[in-house]
Amino acid sequence: MKRDQAHPAETEQPTAPDEVTSRTVGQLAKQSAGPRPTVRRPWSARRIPAALTALLIGAAAGTLLFDIIRVHAGRTAAAWRTRLADELATRPLDDTWMQISAVVIGLLGLWLIVMALTPGLRDQLPLRTPDAQTHAVLDGDAAALLLRDAAMHVPGVSAARIRISRNRVGARADVRFRAPADVKADLLVALREELARLALARPPRLAVRVRPRRK
Repeated sequence: MKRDQAHPAETEQPTAPDEVTSRTVGQLAKQSAGPRPTVRRPWSARRIPAALTALLIGAAAGTLLFDIIRVHAGRTAAAWRTRLADELATRPLDDTWMQISAVVIGLLGLWLIVMALTPGLRDQLPLRTPDAQTHAVLDGDAAALLLRDAAMHVPGVSAARIRISRNRVGARADVRFRAPADVKADLLVALREELARLALARPPRLAVRVRPRRK
């Protein structure tokens, strides 16, 4: 008798991390060759300003509503509301306290408008991604640390300070040996290579300053 032998089922092998990384790098290379998609900055939720604004408005509205309900129930209005109504009715518009109050309220309103129309998260740098559906950011302090490490590997640099923003990278380096011009040229190359490795969506402008430090 011949017994049928079942062929073992082919199992799918998980994709190796190197293959995933190579695929991502290839997609980024294709994207850099063609037109770059528009990358938008991440928007902050503004939780603290929103919570404070809601708390203040809720407290003021709740206090006023409570006093109105008391008046409709047959009780007298609160002293603070009576005094506030008298002050608003009798004080002229050119009064100092009226002008100060108007300026303060106007500044608070302008601050709320600015908070609503600006994205915030200035320390988050958008990264270049393979497609428009994927969003990634890099912390500005982490990027500055990586750039500083790259600067410290340049021969002749004894200390380096990096300041990074969305549009500019400022680097200052102390030179212990070698000519400052040669160190600056090598530093520019090293920082540009590190910026390219960071894959920022909007590469910032690079400004490098060196100064000799002799013992």
